Amino acid sequence: MDPLKLQEALDQLFDQALLHHGFVNYARDYELVILPMAGPGTELMPPTLRYQFRYCVQANCVTTVPSHTWHESLDDRLTIYETGVTLDGYVWGVNSQTLYPGAELVADSSTARDWAAAVGIDFHEVRIQTNVHDLTLVFSDLRIENIPPEPHVS
Repeated sequence: MDPLKLQEALDQLFDQALLHHGFVNYARDYELVILPMAGPGTELMPPTLRYQFRYCVQANCVTTVPSHTWHESLDDRLTIYETGVTLDGYVWGVNSQTLYPGAELVADSSTARDWAAAVGIDFHEVRIQTNVHDLTLVFSDLRIENIPPEPHVS
């Protein structure tokens, strides 16, 4: 994948809502499920997106929530918005993360170079920062697709 196009795709993540991230069921690819924010002056909600980092050979995830906040946020009621919103501590139950400051391609990554030499295909390293997690992924390709809305049952 062209690094310039990759960085353009990563730039689109800035300040969006991250609903879920992790390895997919077959454990080769890593995905981010993104809820894009509607643009100013529009009432239409953009479709939910799947950023699928294909051939992901490394995924590191650490918290960005400070230890003192963790200490205040251990109550399980904070995992549900309705019960946590009135409590002191971090309300985990908002069920999303803000992609801020966002994502960037790691220039001249020795890890990506080593994997490319070992496997025989290009690899890239990206850093994705949110208000809850700091992710580093090493992968070969990126696919972005719309996730169709779930049908409403009446």
